[in-house]
Amino acid sequence: MSSAVEARKRTIHGVLKEKVAECGSREFFYFKDQAFTYEDLDRASDRVAAGLQKAGIGKGDKVAIIMGNRPEFLFAWFGLSKLGAIEVPVNTAHRGDLLTYMMDKSDSRLLVMEAGFMDRVAPVLKDLPKLERLVVLSENGESVLSSDIPVLDYRQATDNDGAFEAPLVTGSDPFAIMFTSGTTGPSKGSLMPQNYALFMGKVCTETAAYTEADCLYNTLPLFHGNAQLLSTMPALMSGARMVLAERFSASRFWPEVKKYGCTEFNYIGGILPILLKAEPRSDDGDNSLRLMFGGGCPPHLFEEVETRFGVTLLEGYGMSEIGLPLLNTLKDRKIGTCGKAAYGCDVKLVDDYGMEVGPGVPGELLMRTQEPFTMLLEYYKMPEKTVEAWRDLWFNTGDYLIMDEEGYFQFVDRKKDALRRRGENISSQEVEKVISGHSAVLESAAIGVKSEMSEDEVMICVTLKPGETLTPEALLDFAQERMAYFMVPRYVRFMDQLPKTPTEKVQKAVLRETGVSPDTWDREAAGYEVKR
Repeated sequence: MSSAVEARKRTIHGVLKEKVAECGSREFFYFKDQAFTYEDLDRASDRVAAGLQKAGIGKGDKVAIIMGNRPEFLFAWFGLSKLGAIEVPVNTAHRGDLLTYMMDKSDSRLLVMEAGFMDRVAPVLKDLPKLERLVVLSENGESVLSSDIPVLDYRQATDNDGAFEAPLVTGSDPFAIMFTSGTTGPSKGSLMPQNYALFMGKVCTETAAYTEADCLYNTLPLFHGNAQLLSTMPALMSGARMVLAERFSASRFWPEVKKYGCTEFNYIGGILPILLKAEPRSDDGDNSLRLMFGGGCPPHLFEEVETRFGVTLLEGYGMSEIGLPLLNTLKDRKIGTCGKAAYGCDVKLVDDYGMEVGPGVPGELLMRTQEPFTMLLEYYKMPEKTVEAWRDLWFNTGDYLIMDEEGYFQFVDRKKDALRRRGENISSQEVEKVISGHSAVLESAAIGVKSEMSEDEVMICVTLKPGETLTPEALLDFAQERMAYFMVPRYVRFMDQLPKTPTEKVQKAVLRETGVSPDTWDREAAGYEVKR
């Protein structure tokens, strides 16, 4: 087979077409007791492609998606791939300035969305001159907003014969712009090539030894790369089945695992303590799961999870931009580590001067891939950030790790100033931007403090303008109207002044060392509820 032909096959929709040819009528995924075959996904995504092409979308156009987990998200994702259009998945919790920024920065021409999220979208439409059309999926008689932007009903747009003019799409063409958490600046949009999705599917399939006998339980949101690339793609490529849940639910987790005979589950660190909080039962280990695949499990809980639930945990290290450069495998794992260098990746640790460090010495993780188009192409419209990340022809992760004598890596700390809460990456800069926008606030600094779930809780340290007064409740009332619910700080501390260096930079290390002090207000202890 020529390399040109192979390049055409190395696409997300190319894999789907191969599976349709092999076993089209076989069930591929389930959602709310409804089964969908490979042919169902293929035909539905054909209709999306046809409808969007009629609406003027073609190769290279950016199309945002604001949807929860549901079949139509998958239909839209695969349909856009068939057009060579670029998916821009947007966190459904975003609103205000951050939503505007992501939609505008990505040059999204069209938005596919659920009507239920119109309360977030409508207020920012006036600030999105590049957005030409909305395609809205409404249910239960939900009204669709009337605006200067044309609105097309999703079901009407996809009520067609699925015929469209297919462009040439290859593995080097981009399929998505996935926004990362901002660190010292705004969130960056990672432009991801088609072959990256296939590479991630291959790595996960081989690491977890997936076969047609497996069933993957996908509870993470589809607007994240994890659910798309580490669950959907390996399920598709291995011929396994997949259960798509609306969201993670501790009460529904085990009943659904047992109902469908799920054998694998992707997790983020905060999920496992939630599962362990349930009252132990004698039949906890009587389930079909053989594997939990993820990262961030507190080391002291590793054995308890495996013993109580009768599963094997596999952990690794990854980023949206680069996939999974470090992995434990079924045959080679070490508890408490991220594993060793993964297939197809070169990695090394360096000090702050770029010199490689040896075992036992913390250093920043640098990586590069050995195969073409298996990591980000660029940070979209941010060339300076792309160059900054690619110093010395290595991708600089901004994270400190340490390697032991056996070659296993262990995460130490984030070099970058980002937070992580319940699986969501949060930019401290974006939290501070909203908080400091309050008329009474002089300065603010957002930090992460460890929670009982092992990840970060957001704490905001605030100084007020002279003569101003402000309550924590009033501050959070202001904040939650302007940011996603998971970004709203749990802890608020009012201070006379923030600790600073001689050059007037806030010393966040000092704030982190102090952590939750006696004068810190805790919204959970106060019974303050954040709306979603």
